[in-house]
Amino acid sequence: MKAILYDSLKDKKVLCNLCNHRCIIKNSERGICNVRENRDGILISLIYGRLIAQHVDPIEKKPLFHFMPGSLSFSIATVGCNFKCLFCQNADIAQMPSDRDGMIAGEYCSPVSVVERAKKTGCKSISYTYTEPTVNFEFILETAKLAHAEGISNILVTNGYMTAQALEIIGQYIDAANIDLKAFNPEFYKRYCGAKLEHVKDTLKLMKSAGIFVEVTTLLIPGLNDDMDEISNLASFITESLGTETPWHVSRFHPTYRLTDRPSTPLATLVKARKTGMEAGLRYVYTGNVPGENGENTFCYNCGKILVKRWGLNMKQNLIVQGLCHACGAEIDGVWTE
Repeated sequence: MKAILYDSLKDKKVLCNLCNHRCIIKNSERGICNVRENRDGILISLIYGRLIAQHVDPIEKKPLFHFMPGSLSFSIATVGCNFKCLFCQNADIAQMPSDRDGMIAGEYCSPVSVVERAKKTGCKSISYTYTEPTVNFEFILETAKLAHAEGISNILVTNGYMTAQALEIIGQYIDAANIDLKAFNPEFYKRYCGAKLEHVKDTLKLMKSAGIFVEVTTLLIPGLNDDMDEISNLASFITESLGTETPWHVSRFHPTYRLTDRPSTPLATLVKARKTGMEAGLRYVYTGNVPGENGENTFCYNCGKILVKRWGLNMKQNLIVQGLCHACGAEIDGVWTE
């Protein structure tokens, strides 16, 4: 499949404008994502329609807690990613092309069939998730257009490295996004992700201004991005740049992939980070990957009453009535289903 968003250069080189790496790719070579290849001066997507994963998930798994809670989302992914996170939780598929000599795997599926499967399984949305959806831009764009025509919402679960040009094209079809803000330290992004923090911050602001419903996730890794001063700065950025209504998920790290020398995140760290976020003015801060912890629940920012009870990825009770707190009537930010 011929890719979009690239410029032709001299000597059959191309400049990819899909993500903020903006790779200059020589003939017969691939970009950082390892799934877009230059063939005689034409950029080709090697993963169009080749889905490595198709699942029906609770929307809370994305995680999205304030966008149609309790609904199902048809979740799809291809191999490939434009980040090289040492702590990648889905490295077997996200890093497959990089770690296995360019290997591209997946079952062919058309955009039409994805939408049909979403309808048949009772899903109210399609989530582009598990690996970085940006690298599968052409397929997602076509699928998202069809989904919107059928009244099905589209969700990006992303590292936030898409260019403004790419977002301008696809943004009108995206209803919600969970964006990983992996740290608030440029050196962390460079060393552990192979990317730049500033581009992610810009994407967050652009998505918010485009009217996309945004939630943010930060995986807290002991000794690397869990300094409370840094967490406070990150929370202040969300408050000031995205708004106090933006839900923030602070999640527990477990040793994985190429970062196995760190312990799992202590629960006390997550609890303290949640408190720090709320002190920065955020209305909704959640602890993730710790089923049963009180920070999974939604509370009214005005009266403090519990509104949504959760256990892990399961919503047990929703007391929000027509977007309002059942106790004090305060407007609760989000997209709610009755």
